[in-house]
Amino acid sequence: MSRQFNAPPSTPSDVGSQIVNEFYQKQALIEARKEQYFTQLADVTSMPKNMGKTIKRYHYLPMLDLGNTSDQGIDAAGVSILTTERFVTFPNPLIVVNASAAAAVTAIHDNINSATKTQETGIAVAGAADSGGPGYALISMTKNVIRYLNAAKATTLTNLNLGVTVQEGYANMYGSSKDIGTINGKMPVLSENGGRVNRVGFKRKELTGTLEKFGFFDEYTQESLDFDTDAELMQHINREMINGANEITEDALQIDLVTQAGDVFLAGGEVTTATMNSADLVTYGDLMRLSIRLDNARTPKHTKVITGTRMVDTRVLPAARVLYIGSELLPTIKAMKDLHNSPAFISVEKYAAGGTTLVGEVGAIDQWRIVVVPEMMKWAGAGAIATGDAIAYETNNRYDIFPMLAVGSEAFTTIGFQTDGKTVKFKITHKAPGEATADRNDPYGETGFMSIKWYYGFMLLRSERIGVIKTAALL
Repeated sequence: MSRQFNAPPSTPSDVGSQIVNEFYQKQALIEARKEQYFTQLADVTSMPKNMGKTIKRYHYLPMLDLGNTSDQGIDAAGVSILTTERFVTFPNPLIVVNASAAAAVTAIHDNINSATKTQETGIAVAGAADSGGPGYALISMTKNVIRYLNAAKATTLTNLNLGVTVQEGYANMYGSSKDIGTINGKMPVLSENGGRVNRVGFKRKELTGTLEKFGFFDEYTQESLDFDTDAELMQHINREMINGANEITEDALQIDLVTQAGDVFLAGGEVTTATMNSADLVTYGDLMRLSIRLDNARTPKHTKVITGTRMVDTRVLPAARVLYIGSELLPTIKAMKDLHNSPAFISVEKYAAGGTTLVGEVGAIDQWRIVVVPEMMKWAGAGAIATGDAIAYETNNRYDIFPMLAVGSEAFTTIGFQTDGKTVKFKITHKAPGEATADRNDPYGETGFMSIKWYYGFMLLRSERIGVIKTAALL
């Protein structure tokens, strides 16, 4: 019989045992580097050396802005307005309440008359039970803007979920109001004799961003290099450390953006996240309403994105806003219908040839460019108790809630230290085993290490240009 190799090591060869029975392919299977989705939207502010870890910037508010508050205001009658006072705007002449209508009316009447500084009653009249539908009552209003003595009284109305907006002070005349009656009543008219009337004030906000240092390290022995099967082990470890630092920075930025959004909507009309269930899914109307809010905040519809690895090359996406979602939301948005009951989602391949697309862009809905972020975070188990229907994502028998994040142009900036956008942001220190690492704790110098450190900072510039829709997600 001829000599056979057989099937070592279980069946030895006719010649004898084999030492090498496997082929090692030296090129390792490398995990694809995770893309950066939020960093591409950031402007970079450089922190100069020897100036501390905090950057501050002033934001001067327009005169006719809801946030322009001061005690300098004098109305057309010459009456000074205190900064403690609040002006509450009611959305409609008919208000629907699901609590005690009488209690709501009492809170509405806990006000002060603009001219006499006394309480003004008769503004609100409670309707009968179920007048606004089963379990709801209607309140009829005779005025839509009412003046209150302080923030606490205005907050009482806000807590009743009456849909009101609260404006501080009077130094901005009619602020950001769009109500014809409000604006007409606060026009700065002058009498023949003039007088000390219609004085306005101006306000600025102080924006603050702080740097924090992050880092981690890895230790290894000389023998782990000398005898490891992969001769390029250190090269792979070096690469993965940088990729890890990139991902940590991207996660920190995502958390800052989601938690500091100025406009937050809950799908399904829910009031709190804890009551959201599998039926509370984002709708076409929700996306339209968020877009309108961003329009009112003068958020540009062109979005600048940074391309390239040095964060200096930019592209502009015309007439678009970007909406970041987790991959879990794809079934939900692809099933979405528009106001004509037609599919709302348009795949990216149908328009990609017409211009620049973003990393991770999958399609568009209305004025939104949809970008899927595989590492998009969620609030695990933050919703209502799951009913066991197994149609939506849940954790520990409670529904998961997913953010849909909209970031307008120039809404924030990241802060870099000793970088102008052209240099590496990460500092790597590597000391190989040997004389460089030998000391009394390791007299033979058998252990080396590699460390990486970097600074990360975030400064919110315009919170009203960042919006979040919270929604459940279909499986």
